[in-house]
Amino acid sequence: MRSEAPIGYFVHHQGRGHAERAAAIANVLVETRPVTLFSARTDIFPELDERIDLRPIPSLFEPQGDEAPAMAALPMPATTHCAPLGWPAITQATATLAEWFADAKPALFVTDVSAELGQLARLCSVPHVAVLQHGERGDPGHMAVYESAVGLLAPYSAALEQSDRPSWMRGKTHYASGVGIAGAQPLSKAEARRRLGLSADAEIVLVLAGGGGEGTPSAPLTLGARAEPDAQWITIGKVRSEWHETPPGNLDHRGWVDNPRDWIAAADRIVSSCGNTTVHMVLAAGRPWIVVPEWRYFDEQLCKAEVLDREGLAAISRHWPSHAASWAQLWSAARLVDCERQRAIVEPDAATQAAQWLADLARRLWAAPAASKPALEAVA
Repeated sequence: MRSEAPIGYFVHHQGRGHAERAAAIANVLVETRPVTLFSARTDIFPELDERIDLRPIPSLFEPQGDEAPAMAALPMPATTHCAPLGWPAITQATATLAEWFADAKPALFVTDVSAELGQLARLCSVPHVAVLQHGERGDPGHMAVYESAVGLLAPYSAALEQSDRPSWMRGKTHYASGVGIAGAQPLSKAEARRRLGLSADAEIVLVLAGGGGEGTPSAPLTLGARAEPDAQWITIGKVRSEWHETPPGNLDHRGWVDNPRDWIAAADRIVSSCGNTTVHMVLAAGRPWIVVPEWRYFDEQLCKAEVLDREGLAAISRHWPSHAASWAQLWSAARLVDCERQRAIVEPDAATQAAQWLADLARRLWAAPAASKPALEAVA
């Protein structure tokens, strides 16, 4: 029955969203069976249950300096995205996982995200679940891992699914909208401002800069803030400046913070890119919202922005506004957003439901087959 077999979970270390949702699910899942997390970084996780086994592995994506240079220019096959030759770190990482597969005999392996490791699990005869992301992912590499997976886990609502996803993919997808953003009741605006020491009466525009890219450019923000002298513009996260900026006095860069949800609750309006965690924190709060997607592989954020636009959940700009009138036009669209519908998109119990789905899937996969009926004897 394999009821005690562990579930393994690979976590990509770029940004924090992968680790946050993995931790939320693992903290529930470990109540029913052992859980082992694998990642190139162990410092990106929020608090983990002490029963969870967190194991570092070498990065699959960053050179360590001991790679074979003669093979660096060899082309990538269509069925993979990141499989360079002559990288000892990749050899070590995959060997670690294959050895764990053999020793632990896991019931299931989750990849968030790596198409190559999903295919590795399949080749090692280990059933795997691939975490699904937005983006143009109809290439052979992605489709191979989706087809070989026993299930797909989408950290967003079915209402935010891309229209080009085929029915066979949707049929084996569990949608976990907002998983990883913690299920605590959001603060009121007044309480959030009291905690943060912000004016109760100020008009506050919050700009969220995610952790997965180079940082939000501040030059466009100076234009938006200067056009609204009576509003206070505040940025949290990584912001990059340019020499030609003339920052106004009502633009305040606070840097990286540990409590972004408090800042979101305190805001009247929000500007952000559309990483998955950011999207769901804003949706849970319900605010007039401008989204400017950042560059990501496979147009991940652009496709997510298009879905948010389709569902009327945010005002979308494909590039940062370059003049005050552009900001004004976007704010006019953002004020038409239905904030109650934003909040309704997020599932407050997403982590528990995702963990239950994984546990049920593992149980079904390893259940003994029903006893077959004896074949009818041939009658002479």
